[in-house]
Amino acid sequence: MKQIQFKNTSISYSDNGKGTAIVLLHGFLENQSMWDNYIATFSKKNRVITIDLLGHGETECLGYVHSMEDNADAVHAVLSELRIRKAILVGHSMGGYVALAFAELYPENVKALVLLNSTARADSEERKLNRDRAVRAVKQSFVNFISLSIANLFSEGNRERLINEIESVKNKALKTPLQGIVASLEGMKIRKDREVLLHLTAFPKLLILGEKDPVLPHEETKLQVENTEVQLVTFPDGHMSHIENQEELTDVLLKFFKTI
Repeated sequence: MKQIQFKNTSISYSDNGKGTAIVLLHGFLENQSMWDNYIATFSKKNRVITIDLLGHGETECLGYVHSMEDNADAVHAVLSELRIRKAILVGHSMGGYVALAFAELYPENVKALVLLNSTARADSEERKLNRDRAVRAVKQSFVNFISLSIANLFSEGNRERLINEIESVKNKALKTPLQGIVASLEGMKIRKDREVLLHLTAFPKLLILGEKDPVLPHEETKLQVENTEVQLVTFPDGHMSHIENQEELTDVLLKFFKTI
């Protein structure tokens, strides 16, 4: 892992391969290791950058609220350090929110955008209340919060089948500092609605959803790409497509990358 300093905060990242740059952004309670099974394949023909977002993995906390814009600025700092002018951004869940913030702040640096189990819409009032509940829950019982949160990201049918993988994700999530978790929940709660970017930006876009996603209702989420040129791919499982549908996701992303 490599590191840069951003606003007196250490940002951890990896850099592999050569070619068009692909930036892989993890979700909430994850870190850049979620992409370990993809880097070797993608870096055969592309330069692959993975980044630990604020308060996750080996990246330090920046403050008490990690806004999506703060994260986007950190991503931009890494790309500037690497002298990468344009990149394909792939964001899982919260990573998708960061990718959208990046696309709004730095449109000239975006070659294409992939939202994986993510949405361009802001939190509803109900979701904001749930974020507040989550803050209270993680402060009350850190381990219980992590265990429940991770298991609930997988479709019900996969929770038994992928028990070892779920345990591995939990163990990594348990290394996320409390401040990083709370700051990210607060940041997601206040994020802007960026659905307009799906309609008005010229770069290629792909939305990948899980039909049984317990976090993002599939039918509701896919409405935001109606009457747009955004490609839509739906897998039959939950919120963790990179684990639940690894082979299919690899194929879909490789095909998309080839078209850029």
